[in-house]
Amino acid sequence: MLSCSNSKGNDKTPVVTKAKPDLNILKYDSANADKRIDDFMQHLHTHSGFNGNVLVAKHGKILYENAIGWADYLRKKKLTIGSQFELASVSKTMTSTAILQLMERGKLRLDQNVKDFFPNFPYDGVTIKLLLTHRSGLMNYVYFTDDIYRKEHRDERKGISNQDEMNLIAQYKPARFNVPDKRFLYNNSNFMVLGSIIEKVTGMPYAKYMKENVFDPAGMSHTAVYSKAAYDKIPVDVVGHDRGQWRYSVAQNFLDGPVGDKGIYSTVGDLYLFDNALRRGLLLKQATMDSAYVPRNPMLHGHFSYGYGWRIFEAPGQQVIYHTGWWHGFRHIYLRDMKNDITIVLLSNLANGSLLHLDDLFKIVGMPVVRKSAYNGTGETSDD
Repeated sequence: MLSCSNSKGNDKTPVVTKAKPDLNILKYDSANADKRIDDFMQHLHTHSGFNGNVLVAKHGKILYENAIGWADYLRKKKLTIGSQFELASVSKTMTSTAILQLMERGKLRLDQNVKDFFPNFPYDGVTIKLLLTHRSGLMNYVYFTDDIYRKEHRDERKGISNQDEMNLIAQYKPARFNVPDKRFLYNNSNFMVLGSIIEKVTGMPYAKYMKENVFDPAGMSHTAVYSKAAYDKIPVDVVGHDRGQWRYSVAQNFLDGPVGDKGIYSTVGDLYLFDNALRRGLLLKQATMDSAYVPRNPMLHGHFSYGYGWRIFEAPGQQVIYHTGWWHGFRHIYLRDMKNDITIVLLSNLANGSLLHLDDLFKIVGMPVVRKSAYNGTGETSDD
């Protein structure tokens, strides 16, 4: 992370130079594509309906990458390897990175209450740590806000900002699902609030903070935050298609305004750079990253839990840190095998069940099968 050199004369003050992202890891020759992975992906496309982009890397080398299918079916625009996808909940991994950066810099503490930042927040006992681990007990703002907009006939074309959403919560005080720290309950409210805290603490829009402190330091030049509160039309070509059918393209609306839980647009290559930047300590200290990968909830099927913005798979001698995403016609999975140094990125804009059929891909690259229904109640691998 740091290099030191002596300045002129006898001044021994060290000069700090930040390590730079390694863009060389993106080098790839399709002529050397792993034939087994290519066969698997073509089968996933033709038999399970996968449409999207894929990158598979191991030990710092891309084994396979490809763009398969349509970016916009109705306009017959094809995907390219540089196509930007709405990352959906994969965005949460970057929001958590930003929160942990601010913790390292002394700008906030994980035990701080949301009311420290938003005094009119209507719930007691909700800390940053509980938001990071989905243990806050909050309701899901997506459903609450959708209900308000429909009942009050509000304009659904214009996106609302994070501050708008926080104001709605303060005004209507929707009933929460549970008391804080009672149990794990995954929902978008947690990371929308974290995105709001980032803006409050830094005095910067979430998009600006993320670009300057996460995307740029990691070399992610094809990644940005796009909110319908700031853009009438999101400036990307990839359209989400819902219900696993091409005729259901998704028009973005007011719910594409809040960010932090979603709202980051990126490429498979940039997600590989993000993985590399985290592994090399370009964004966070190693001890901080290690704390993010600690299971903070009871294990499900003996293997699966959630840390600080990351889903976790653990087995003896194995740990896969990953996240899924599903929003407005996009469905993704982003996996980082920490022991075997494997990265798998699958970004899809046809929301179907194709990503539930990855077992053979995991076996090809030599990583554990990361699928909850693959294990029985004792954590043993089953054949289903």
